[in-house]
Amino acid sequence: MRLLSPNLALPQDQSPEVDVLLGNADGIVRSIKALSQSDGRWRYSSNNPESSTYAAGIAFETLSGVVSLAASVIDENLIGTLKKDIVKLFDSIEKYDDGAYYFDDKHIDASGHQGPLSATSAVVRGLTAFAATSGSLNVPEDKILGLARFFLGIGIPGNSKDLYYQIDALSCLENNGVSVPLILSVPATVLSLTSKDKLKVRVSTVLGSSAPPLSVKLMQVFSSGSKDASVLKQELHFDPKEAIYTMDALPEGVDIGDYVFAFEIVLSDPELKSKYATGGRTKVPVHVTGVVKVDNAKVTLLEGDIVESEKKLDLPGKNDVALSANHLQKLHLSFLLTTPLGKPFKPHQVFLKLRHETGVEHIFVVDNTGKQFKITLDFLGLVEKFFYLSGQYDIELTVGDAVMENSFLQPLGSIELDLPKAPEKATQPPPQAVSPYLRFGPKAEINHIFRVPEKRPPQEVSYAFLGLVLVPLLAFLVGLLRLGVNFKNFPTSAVPATFAILFHGGIAAVLLLYVLFWLKLDLFTALKTLGLLGVFLMFVGHRTLSHLASTAAKLKSA
Repeated sequence: MRLLSPNLALPQDQSPEVDVLLGNADGIVRSIKALSQSDGRWRYSSNNPESSTYAAGIAFETLSGVVSLAASVIDENLIGTLKKDIVKLFDSIEKYDDGAYYFDDKHIDASGHQGPLSATSAVVRGLTAFAATSGSLNVPEDKILGLARFFLGIGIPGNSKDLYYQIDALSCLENNGVSVPLILSVPATVLSLTSKDKLKVRVSTVLGSSAPPLSVKLMQVFSSGSKDASVLKQELHFDPKEAIYTMDALPEGVDIGDYVFAFEIVLSDPELKSKYATGGRTKVPVHVTGVVKVDNAKVTLLEGDIVESEKKLDLPGKNDVALSANHLQKLHLSFLLTTPLGKPFKPHQVFLKLRHETGVEHIFVVDNTGKQFKITLDFLGLVEKFFYLSGQYDIELTVGDAVMENSFLQPLGSIELDLPKAPEKATQPPPQAVSPYLRFGPKAEINHIFRVPEKRPPQEVSYAFLGLVLVPLLAFLVGLLRLGVNFKNFPTSAVPATFAILFHGGIAAVLLLYVLFWLKLDLFTALKTLGLLGVFLMFVGHRTLSHLASTAAKLKSA
C-alpha cells in the first residue's frame, strides 16, 4: 500500500444528496495505520522503510477522508490509538528561541527532503483535518500557538510552492477543531518617553480576524541585563473602534532602555478556552527611548595635579575650545549622564577622538563611575602613540546609544601640542588612506594618439617650395603665348561657350580631386566624387565637341 495526498470529497459531477460511502473503511484505516512508526512518523509505503514527518501529515489527512466516508462507525479504540500517534509526533517537534514550533525531516528518502515549511504545513493540514472528523485532540495549546508563530514569523517565502504551504497552514489554523490560536502583537515596539507614547497591543487570529471578548494584562516587565522583574498585573484598556488594547502611561519605574513585557490573554467566556489557544504569557521585546541629560561637562588642562586651565562645555551644543599643552601636561575631560528619571546612564559608545592636522587619528574610550564619565590623557605616556607629532589636534566627542534620542558626535575644539622630537628609531606615522572621493571619483581623460605627427618645416619654407612648384606652370603658359596658341576655335556664342567653360572647369575639378585625394580623402570618397565628375564631363564635353565638329563641317562645305 502507498500513501497519497488526497482530498477525499464528492466527485465533481456527483450530487451532494447522493451518499458516497466506503464499505470497508475500518480495514482501510488499519492498513494505513500499519505504516505508522513508534516515534509518530509514518512511512510513504510498505516497500519504503524510511519514515518522515511529512508522510505523517499526509497519513492523517488521508485518514480523515476515510473516516468521513465510512459507512459504519470506526472502532473507537483504533481512533484513540491514532490520536496517541499524533501526541507521539509532537514529541519530536523542534523549537526556536522566540517560542515558534516546527517539524523538520532529517532523512532524505525517495520522495526527497522536505524542509521545515512543507513538513510543518503537512502536519497542520493533517492534524486539523483529522480533528474535524474524529473529535478533539490532546495537543498542548502552547504548541498550537507555536506552530502559528512559525508560519507568521517566516515572512514571505521565496517561491510560490512555499507560499502555498504557508497560506494553507494558516488557513487550517484559522478554522480548526483542535484550538484556534490567538496572536498577540505590539504594533510599535519602540516607545518614546519624550513623546509620551502609549503602549498598544492587538489580539487577532492568524489571518487577522477579530478575537472573541477578552482582556489583556501586562503581568511583568523585565529589564535587559537583569533577572529581576516587576510584577504588575495591570489590565490594558480596550478601544473598540481601533480594536486595540492600550496603556495610557508606561508602568512606573520604566526608564529608557531595553525591556521584555510579559502579557497574558484572559478570555471573558471560560467556555471558549477549549476553542481558542492563548498560550499563557507572551513576551515581547520593547525599546524605550528618551533624552539623556548631560551635566557638568568640562575639559581641564593639568600639570601634575595643578589645574592650568578649565573650560566648561555645552553638550550637546556648539563648542570651540582652544588649548595649548606640552608633553608634561595632561588633558582631563569629564561629564555626567542621567536618564529622564535621574538614573545613571551608560551608552554603548563613548569615545574621545584626537585628529592631527596630518590626518592621523587617535581614539580613546571614556570610562564611567556611576553617572560620571571621565578620561585623563597623559601626554608624556602618549608621545610614542602620537608618533611625536607636534601641532594642532582637533578634539571630538562621540556619545551614542540606540535608546538615546540626543546622541551626538560633537567637535569640542582643538589643542596645540608641543611634543619632543622623534628619535631615529621611532615608529613612523601610518600612511593616510586616500579620500574615497579621490579613489572612486572621475579619472583623468585618456587622449590616445595613434601616430605622432611628423615635424613640419617652417611656413616660409613651405611657401617658397610652393612658388618653385608653380614656376614650371607659369613657364608653360608663357611658352604657349610665345608660340601663339590658337584660341580662335573657342566658341563665341553664349550656349556653346558656357558648355566649353564648364568642360574645362570639370577637368580642373578632376585635377583638384587628385590633389585632395593625396592630402586627405580616402579612395572610396575620391572614386565616388570622380564618378559624378565623369558623368558631368561626359555631358558638357559631348556638347562642346559636337559644336566644334559642326562648325568645322560648315567651314569645309563653305
